[in-house]
Amino acid sequence: MSKIILTGDRPTGRLHVGHYVGSLKGRVALQNSGIYDKIFIMIADAQALTDNAEQPEKVRQNIIEVALDYLSCGLDPKKSTLLIQSQIPELCELSFYYMNLVTVSRLQRNPTVKSEIQIRNFEASIPVGFFTYPISQAADITAFKATTVPVGEDQLPMIEQTKEIVRKFNSVYGDTLVEPDALLPSNKACLRLPGIDGKAKMSKSLNNCIYLSDTEEDVRKKVMSMFTDPNHLQVSDPGRVDGNPVFIYLDAFCEDDMFAEYLPDYANLDELKAHYTRGGLGDVKVKKFLNNVLQEALSPVRARRKEWEQDIPAVYEILREGSLAAREAAAQTLADVKNSMKINYFDDQALITEQAAKYAR
Repeated sequence: MSKIILTGDRPTGRLHVGHYVGSLKGRVALQNSGIYDKIFIMIADAQALTDNAEQPEKVRQNIIEVALDYLSCGLDPKKSTLLIQSQIPELCELSFYYMNLVTVSRLQRNPTVKSEIQIRNFEASIPVGFFTYPISQAADITAFKATTVPVGEDQLPMIEQTKEIVRKFNSVYGDTLVEPDALLPSNKACLRLPGIDGKAKMSKSLNNCIYLSDTEEDVRKKVMSMFTDPNHLQVSDPGRVDGNPVFIYLDAFCEDDMFAEYLPDYANLDELKAHYTRGGLGDVKVKKFLNNVLQEALSPVRARRKEWEQDIPAVYEILREGSLAAREAAAQTLADVKNSMKINYFDDQALITEQAAKYAR
């Protein structure tokens, strides 16, 4: 069986450093590993419209932003297929068939759906499209016969629901769909970076994100304004590293060899944490180190983005070609599904012959 990856993002805004350590950096590594036969990277605009139906221009404008972030992080259209979800109509038809295999009560029990409903204050006014998102995600995954889906921990219930749909379909109609496995980031600090204000999640509306497209000065200002331990008032005060956003970011981005260049008083992050914990180390010094660490990671990303920004038509051509290739793969899966469901009437010559003979008697 071919090893295939499907992953992607909703185009509701520019991507930030949380996306980078949580998924993008890993995608590039997977892309370059040579382990996988195919890699599909989806810009999930149709899914974004389920809770932005009245703001289509927001989604439309952010297609290019997400694509630029993809390319600037090192995703290579020669190795990965970059596609736009809405340009693959087969996904809608697959979702329609899968809906018959899932109950309303099962969707209501999905922890991710419940959490997202609370975050958006939908309650009883939840759009049907958003409510059935786990089903459409199952269509996305199975359409490309994905064997591996890189996700954060919060998306694990969605993958489990996809597995349930695959098992149900295969038990009813015969072995047709591929059951995927989730792939979590190996660095636990990368599972979810908090906002620079200490909030649990980065959000454009909270203005607490460091974006991949931020300038060097923007990054510096945001880092120096980051929330730390509120009880660490004096340099001499003992500080907490657990739950401290500055140290969470260092856990995600810092490598030991960075200390020799940017903070030679310490050999590694454990030494820095120990000093901060016992007191005698100020927040400003730690933040300056974090700024250097982030600038090293983001500098090549900014440089590649500037290059791609000079040829936007080429970016759209990459997305067009990727979408065409993706549609071809999805069309084959849809044909397999319809064949298994026995709704391939015009292609089933045996059926036509059988019924012709029946009425010829």
